[in-house]
Amino acid sequence: MYDRVFNRVEEKYLLDKNKYRKLLQILKSKIEKDKYFKTTICNIYFDTFDNELIIESLEKPIYKHKVRLRSYGVPTLEDDVFLEVKFKYKKIVGKRRWRLKLKDFERYLIGKKDIVDNQIMRELDYLFERYHLEPSYFIAYDRKSYKGKEDESLRITFDTNLRSRQSKLQLELGDFGTTYFKEDECIMEIKTLGAMPLWLVRTLSELQIYPISFSKYGSIYQKNCEEYLC
Repeated sequence: MYDRVFNRVEEKYLLDKNKYRKLLQILKSKIEKDKYFKTTICNIYFDTFDNELIIESLEKPIYKHKVRLRSYGVPTLEDDVFLEVKFKYKKIVGKRRWRLKLKDFERYLIGKKDIVDNQIMRELDYLFERYHLEPSYFIAYDRKSYKGKEDESLRITFDTNLRSRQSKLQLELGDFGTTYFKEDECIMEIKTLGAMPLWLVRTLSELQIYPISFSKYGSIYQKNCEEYLC
């Protein structure tokens, strides 16, 4: 088990299949497959009974945060998962995470707080207590990850098949859900520790690929509200 803290700049882009293929063709000399190139990422997002955190986040405050439990693939109770608080201040995105067994997290969630005591878990425990957090949404997507050949801190990911559910909110129950995109689209995320490389800026400009404001959790929540008038 270990903790991890990091900050970076993130930009998101919406791509159709055509632009996705063109971009990869141009970038193939600059990027390479990451160690965990292809995976399905599963998340449980936590919120208040009346969705206070996501509603506040959608108002685009200077500072916002989300709490989630993440796994890579569908885990068993014996597998490792990551409990995270992700925060954003202006354009700087930070994440603090703790790795633990899924069975230990589920014990924690029902009040058996016998997991390790450290700074990250104290912060997460405070958020769970302060907001009375409970499982809100399951959100999954299929990801392909790349890193820069010259600068490994540059990461480019492509997320497809975005899907969600509001019932059966346990990671071990599977990665099924209602799809978000009607067309064959994907979300590209570019993550850097500083300024984006000039060659990448030029490539995006040539293909007319521009950043968007997009939150997977926020967008799915808004879509559901529009459909069910919540």
